Amino acid sequence: MSQPLPTPVATHGSSAPTVAELLDFVRRSAADEDLIASLPLGPEGRTWVHLEGPGGSEAWLIAWPPGTGTGWHDHAESIGAFATASGELKENSLAVRLPASGWRTLELNEGVDRERRLGAGQGRAFGTHHVHEVLNESPAEHAVSVHAYYPPLPLIRRFSRSGAVLRLEQVERPADWQ
Repeated sequence: MSQPLPTPVATHGSSAPTVAELLDFVRRSAADEDLIASLPLGPEGRTWVHLEGPGGSEAWLIAWPPGTGTGWHDHAESIGAFATASGELKENSLAVRLPASGWRTLELNEGVDRERRLGAGQGRAFGTHHVHEVLNESPAEHAVSVHAYYPPLPLIRRFSRSGAVLRLEQVERPADWQ
């Protein structure tokens, strides 16, 4: 969409970053007012710019118009973190580790659903195969967030959800979203 922005914080060399380092990066980046102000806010769809993350991680600055979201997805073998810079995001997630492959439909047990609301300055980290959806439920206000993943995303699996049934719908590769 646009050229990568300069890294807003120092990187951690060439070693693989930990989830704690990714979380620190996204929190500090989300607090960088100049970085956040540089992101164009689209009226209908999400807008984003690629950032250089710590230790070779992939990072994104994302604007969320009112009422937008990601749908259910995971980040495969990548660990990650995200922080809200402005507005509020809601994360629905599953507190269960799903099989990495070999399935198209799963019936989820009761009690696996989790919900978090992340206001400005709040963030969270997650491990591999973390299934979630992120939403801006505000009817009028944009939200802005920073996301980082390591290793850089090899793929994203997209799911549909109907009650307790989770269905694998699509596998996206980097060429599909960059």
